[in-house]
Amino acid sequence: MGVLLEVEHLSVGFAEDGRGKNAVEDLSFVVNQGEILGLVGESGSGKSMTALTVMGIQPENARISGRIVFRGREISCLSENERNQIRGNGMGMVFQEPMTSLNPVVKAGTQVAEALKIHTDLPAKEIRARTLEALECVGLSDAETVYDQYPHELSGGMRQRVMLAMAIVHMPSLLIADEPTTALDVLVQAQILGLIRRLHKERQLSVLFISHDLNVIRQICDRVLVMHEGRILEEGSTKKIFEAPEHAYTKKLVGTAVERSGDFRTEKTVLTVRNLNVYYKERRLLPGRQKKHQVLSDISFSVREGEIFGIVGESGCGKSTLARAVTGLHRDLTGTVSVEGENRPQIVFQDPFGSLNPARKIGWIMEEPLRVRKIRDRQEREHMVREMLEDIGLDESFAARYPDELSGGQRQRISIGLALSMNPKLLIADEPVSALDVTIQAQILELLLKINRERKAAILFITHDLGLVRRICHRAAVLYEGRILETGEGRALCDHPWTEYTKQLLAAARP
Repeated sequence: MGVLLEVEHLSVGFAEDGRGKNAVEDLSFVVNQGEILGLVGESGSGKSMTALTVMGIQPENARISGRIVFRGREISCLSENERNQIRGNGMGMVFQEPMTSLNPVVKAGTQVAEALKIHTDLPAKEIRARTLEALECVGLSDAETVYDQYPHELSGGMRQRVMLAMAIVHMPSLLIADEPTTALDVLVQAQILGLIRRLHKERQLSVLFISHDLNVIRQICDRVLVMHEGRILEEGSTKKIFEAPEHAYTKKLVGTAVERSGDFRTEKTVLTVRNLNVYYKERRLLPGRQKKHQVLSDISFSVREGEIFGIVGESGCGKSTLARAVTGLHRDLTGTVSVEGENRPQIVFQDPFGSLNPARKIGWIMEEPLRVRKIRDRQEREHMVREMLEDIGLDESFAARYPDELSGGQRQRISIGLALSMNPKLLIADEPVSALDVTIQAQILELLLKINRERKAAILFITHDLGLVRRICHRAAVLYEGRILETGEGRALCDHPWTEYTKQLLAAARP
């Protein structure tokens, strides 16, 4: 194999006075023709900045040194117009969240066709034909319909396929995929990974695949680079990195796994759901009778005190709707939801940033549930906030910070602390770690297990990851298209599933 991309002593920094710490520090690596190279590391390790710099779309205030050589030509010193030609004809990039990368007011087909309009002289008819071919190539069978749809009319998996079509429509030799499956459930994730593998094989496409998900890296990559604090700590074949890591940090990454120990359940039931049916009213632009759409059908299960009960399934199956029904946030339903205790269940969301007031400091935010509990003495509230910060693994200085000054893992800890401030008997964790990197994910899981152990709090753990169900859940239910397909002990359900759908979920999650 020849070398397609060579990065030599690349450093990227931002401090105006030149004394700041670089986001990328003295980075050197190669991507060979026809290989899939994995770049793995925690959030903030410099993975995405490396990708943006290679593509030439780094922030304007970035200071760059080193060399980037593509197809034998140094490209780091080229003009913007020349780099644009490289991006148009040699490299393509897929980002983590297509909804923020796609223009919401432009149809999908128009956005895919844009690269051909900019970089070729093809007539409009040929551009449309090539665009439809690209949409079909990425597994969108009804390409004509997708062509004329807006991003919000597509599912998450379909949007990611449109992003892939945009990246490959001009037939690049290098695809840079920056966390392309992080926001997807396990089945759609498997489809996207299979699609990238097929494009790699059929087109001899080289891929720089960036992820914090070790399972994904293990499934798709030939070689792996391990990145930490802007530097590459270790590199080698995928087999070597996972089976015989050398660096202590790599060993920590590969060995990060949280398992529950002991059994803190009692026979007391804290949640009973019986024959639950949940509906949504369809929104109508014109006057007329609103139709109801049934989201959940005949759901029945119970959760005991101190139990971690998993609800697992792919996106759109009704998991989050179930959480909203249990907490009383959605009331268009039939059947019964019975919760023991004076306080209603509290919920921890996947993205806590959206539920934290950006204009208020953390201390004020954490006092709010205490005000709801009628704790009027300010000093007592402040003392309770300090205690809660300690319980969730943060020091008291965090009370003076704003949400945007916290990392994703720290914000998730605050979200959990807010929920616990109401002393709930039942905590609902709705995909609480799916957006976090592997080491932060482990910390949050450890915190949830600590809460379960020390407070005997029951947890309704909602996830698309059967691996997490096996590791931390006492029991679990598999949800599919609004119905429960099977229920069982967490490990037994994962080791001996009896429905085809559960078997598919397990197969998609395995390396």
